[in-house]
Amino acid sequence: MKLSSPFFQGALTDVSHIRVGHYQRTGRGWLTGTSAIICGPHGAHAGVDVRGGGPGTRETDLLRPENLVQRAHAICLTGGSAYGLRAADGVMDVLAERQIGFAVGARPDHVVPIVPSAVIFDLGRGGVFNNRPTAEFGRAAALRARGTANSQGSIGAGAGALAGGVKGGVGEASVRLSNGVMVAALIVSNPVGAVIDPAEGLPYWRQIDGLRPPSRADRRELNDFLAKRAAARAAAHAGAPNATPNTVIGVVATDARLTKTECTKVAQMAHDGIARAVRPAHTLFDGDTIFVLATGDDVLIDEAAEPPFGSGESRPAFISQIGAAAAEVVAAAATLGVLNASGTRTNPAYRDLCPTAYRDVPPIR
Repeated sequence: MKLSSPFFQGALTDVSHIRVGHYQRTGRGWLTGTSAIICGPHGAHAGVDVRGGGPGTRETDLLRPENLVQRAHAICLTGGSAYGLRAADGVMDVLAERQIGFAVGARPDHVVPIVPSAVIFDLGRGGVFNNRPTAEFGRAAALRARGTANSQGSIGAGAGALAGGVKGGVGEASVRLSNGVMVAALIVSNPVGAVIDPAEGLPYWRQIDGLRPPSRADRRELNDFLAKRAAARAAAHAGAPNATPNTVIGVVATDARLTKTECTKVAQMAHDGIARAVRPAHTLFDGDTIFVLATGDDVLIDEAAEPPFGSGESRPAFISQIGAAAAEVVAAAATLGVLNASGTRTNPAYRDLCPTAYRDVPPIR
């Protein structure tokens, strides 16, 4: 049973028409993977916001509000740094075989699937620098995409993730608003900054079901490990212990009817969730990128029927509510990706270092 938040349980697939698939390779020099988020056959209105100083992305300019294409058909999140962007080719191939994409000709197969993508830096974490995702990873992840909740932790694009020195991973969370709208997030936690507060041995974002302060001995072990890792990193990087590429990437989805421009605004607000869960966030060594997908029907806004601008029922108030919820599910998902991670011999997880924090949490099965 995976760890969850009491207020933000759930998964990205709680949003209608969204399917998620993961593929990873571990062992024998491998520790990396790819996650594919597949929309319905007609895609979803999409926006993006990039806040990190070292992003690795594909098709993000296409999602700028002033540009032609309004919908994305899938999102590809992957390891492998810039090399891993090849995984998106595999996702595109699967969609093209299903004749899903932006129509560019009269025939049904004359389509270009729109698959914006983002990467994390995990090169060499399995032991071999050249072991990184290819188009086959994206294809496998897309073929595995399902509309049911997946596992969390060290899977897919989060297989090789690290978060402030401990093992990172994939986290998911969702919330249904009082107006019935579903807002959900899938986040790959791989930041330079920390998700765990070393002073207290708990996550910075604290709304976690069952987690308790770890014992003094566990806190000491956590801090000893982090100090040793920082010293080793400083030696390897000529005295610059934080100069390692990392990144938080992810997808927020909602079943609300949003325009491309509104998706972009929600993506901007969603980044607040990274800042709540990770310290520091959005550094020059991160490539923090959040995509937003809206699966509701096309939006037809009747300005004559629009409530007054200052009204709580106005369109701006509605978008702001979704953006605020997006920030919270991002914070929850970014934290849960670390709490549900599984460690390796060289990269222990928080669960390995602070097992007493989980004494009221059922074991992961």
